[in-house]
Amino acid sequence: MSRISEHIHIKTTVAARIVIAGLCFLAISTHALGAASPKVVGDAASGLKMRSIGPALMGGRISDIAVHPSNSSTWYVAAGSGGVWKTTNAGVSWTPVFDEQPSYSIGDVTLDPNDPDVVWVGTGENVSGRHVGWGDGVYKSLDAGKTWANMGLKQSEHIGKILIDPRNSQNIFVAAEGPLWSAGGDRGLYKSTDGGATWKHILEIDENTGVTDVEFHPDNPDVIYAAAYERRRHVWGLMAGGPNGGIYKSSDAGATWKKLARGLPQGDVGKIGLAVTAANPGLVYATIEADDENKGFYRSEDQGESWTKRNSYISGGTGPHYYMELTASPRTADLVFQMDVFLHVTRDGGNHFNYLGTGREKHSDNHALWIDPQNDLHLLAGTDAGLYETFDQGTTWRHFPNLPISQFYKLAVDNDLPFYNILGGAQDLGTLFGPSRTMTTEGVRNQDWYVPLGADGYHVAFDPEDSNIAYMEFQQGYMFRHHRDSDELVHIQPQPAPGEAPERWNWDTPILISPHDASTIYVGSQRVWRSDDRGNSWQAVSDDLTTNQNRYELGYQGRVWSVDDLHDNGAMSKYSTLTGISESPITAGILYTGSDDGLVHVTADGGASWQKADSLPDVPARSFINDVEASLYDTD
Repeated sequence: MSRISEHIHIKTTVAARIVIAGLCFLAISTHALGAASPKVVGDAASGLKMRSIGPALMGGRISDIAVHPSNSSTWYVAAGSGGVWKTTNAGVSWTPVFDEQPSYSIGDVTLDPNDPDVVWVGTGENVSGRHVGWGDGVYKSLDAGKTWANMGLKQSEHIGKILIDPRNSQNIFVAAEGPLWSAGGDRGLYKSTDGGATWKHILEIDENTGVTDVEFHPDNPDVIYAAAYERRRHVWGLMAGGPNGGIYKSSDAGATWKKLARGLPQGDVGKIGLAVTAANPGLVYATIEADDENKGFYRSEDQGESWTKRNSYISGGTGPHYYMELTASPRTADLVFQMDVFLHVTRDGGNHFNYLGTGREKHSDNHALWIDPQNDLHLLAGTDAGLYETFDQGTTWRHFPNLPISQFYKLAVDNDLPFYNILGGAQDLGTLFGPSRTMTTEGVRNQDWYVPLGADGYHVAFDPEDSNIAYMEFQQGYMFRHHRDSDELVHIQPQPAPGEAPERWNWDTPILISPHDASTIYVGSQRVWRSDDRGNSWQAVSDDLTTNQNRYELGYQGRVWSVDDLHDNGAMSKYSTLTGISESPITAGILYTGSDDGLVHVTADGGASWQKADSLPDVPARSFINDVEASLYDTD
């Protein structure tokens, strides 16, 4: 099943409408406008002038950091959902340098050590979440990011790392994870000996196993270590490991390879992070996702030939697939940092790990770290909330709040006059409220914005009759009613009756205010709930409208796996959940639902009875239905 076919956005009929999503864009239905719609869309959008309205002091997910080796004020940061940004004044100001390219999701940014004006970018973030965008290969700039050329590997979709031979800049190595939602593609380790003009597939394992990390021996780049990662995501789960994962080594610049085994976990292996250090070139560090007995932090003192497990710690939280990057100090051999929810550090080569400065001064969810090669007290860290800097190895941090790369999932606007307000749910930055304009001469100020709800923000909705009332949520259906005039948050999630099974809530739970009565709201778990008093009380108005499928009975890669295998489902959405609810704006009580396992249902009597819609043509079973929308003009 292809990636695209698993993510079908269903709209029964779509009318022309303006959607605001961080930046404004115009979405006009091809059903409504016919074959001429692309030109109409282009003409209409050409008259829209974009303006930033805030919030100003923000950030977003950073996937990689590169610093100019001879000009320490020039940095590049790669955003998981915002392109590549450059500063020439150590973060005082930033310039987006990749916005004209078709990929916004970035996995890696690397500077040529022999000519730092040559910049390489690997598109497609190297994590495996459902919210992650994919890329279209590797890019090269010869002028410090002013212009770019796509250098191929367009089917890689997710790039883990790019290495450049310090002896010869024509030799480029690319760790390609390959497509997340399907087999094949450009997957494995690739090498170019002509500066990216052509590529050779030097480490090819199988159609589901790519390479997520790669390192040179610090003194001999002909010795290469590569971390292979077997993984596949479906709507119902993530298989985050398999027997083909592991650490591979080449001693001849990639001509031949062997899989390392002595002292390492055998059997199914998940995501692996690697690190080497110039302070002791024979050392290799690895953090390895495996079963409970074998997972952990490993160290080799003989260039990978044998390994010792030093600690059982691996990255957790959302799952190892979201973290696991390792960075070793080039000056202090036993100093290693591991990316995780909390940044972890070992100062004794892995025997002990400690948290490093995550709290009031620094956001959690770490993905990238740069260590000053002249001073390993000086660090730059990339997190879900942006970029941080420390000069005391994490005792204190400062945030760079001037990178506008927040990832907004959902937005809503109210009916306030003279200017409407905006409510947005953002990835790991909560739910944010702000005005579209103000009466002050300064325009929209950062103080005009605030965060009524933390965690990850998702569905949001304003009461159309009282803009002081809004509905918001964080993941897994934890929904609230917010009263702006008093700043009160009321938890309103419906609960099953005593003795009933728990509700299954999607990570991004649908919330709908009835277009006929602002006090009536609908939300969806595996069934539809209705409240006629703005969430103070609830009643279920449907039975289960999903397939109610046990995700562990569904196969991956041609087989059904045991619940003991390396699934990363703990922090995922539940499965067989409702993902969209819509009510006809013409006739009250005509409701439509869509589910993450491919079902569309309709009721014409407010939920007293429901009918399953016919299968959608040319859409595979169990396809993810992202949303449903009732026609503005026709109840049929």
